[in-house]
Amino acid sequence: MSRLLYDLAAADESLRFSPYCWRTKLALAHKNLEYETIPWHFTDKEATGYDEVPVLVDGDRLIAGSQDIAEYLDDAYPNEPPLYGDPPASALTNFICSWSERVLQPALAPILVPDIFVQLAARDQAYFRKTREARLGITIEELVTRRAGAIAAFQAALAPLLSTLKGQPFIAGDAPGYADHIVFGALQWARLMSSTPLLDENGPLPGWMDAVLETYGLLQ
Repeated sequence: MSRLLYDLAAADESLRFSPYCWRTKLALAHKNLEYETIPWHFTDKEATGYDEVPVLVDGDRLIAGSQDIAEYLDDAYPNEPPLYGDPPASALTNFICSWSERVLQPALAPILVPDIFVQLAARDQAYFRKTREARLGITIEELVTRRAGAIAAFQAALAPLLSTLKGQPFIAGDAPGYADHIVFGALQWARLMSSTPLLDENGPLPGWMDAVLETYGLLQ
């Protein structure tokens, strides 16, 4: 297999939790491309030469970052289903990306950082603590005490997504597209790593997430 994806792993290497890596795995499935994953930890930077994942090795090409990988896949495999589509669809997908990275994921981070910390390999914990506490301006222990308020803020951030999925099966319309992959990645991050359920099992989100996976034959 010449196509390899470095995929962020917890202490249990079967637990792959990066929202950006999930975007890329769904993008590869969307393009009907086979690949193997390599578990990557925060302290494994020498393995790829990059500080973060996903990193895709496709033959003699090495591409880092979910956005660059998505653009590469559309350029390199034009005969497979497009991730972005025509210019209007591409512009809307870019908006969804911005909303996810500036609203949805920042709402999740204060909830998930303490839960992620305890599930990491011991060698990754000091790095994770230092970088996430610097990024959020608060200690992991303080985040735990503010969890209830953070969950309420996250639930409020979901409003436009819930409204959209009440009227259509996928964010991209009748079938999932890269916009769905982006938001799925964020919510899969929550579903895999949160110590308490964050999604209403009677609401539309769990069914939408399962439908995304099922579309690509990934439903377990």
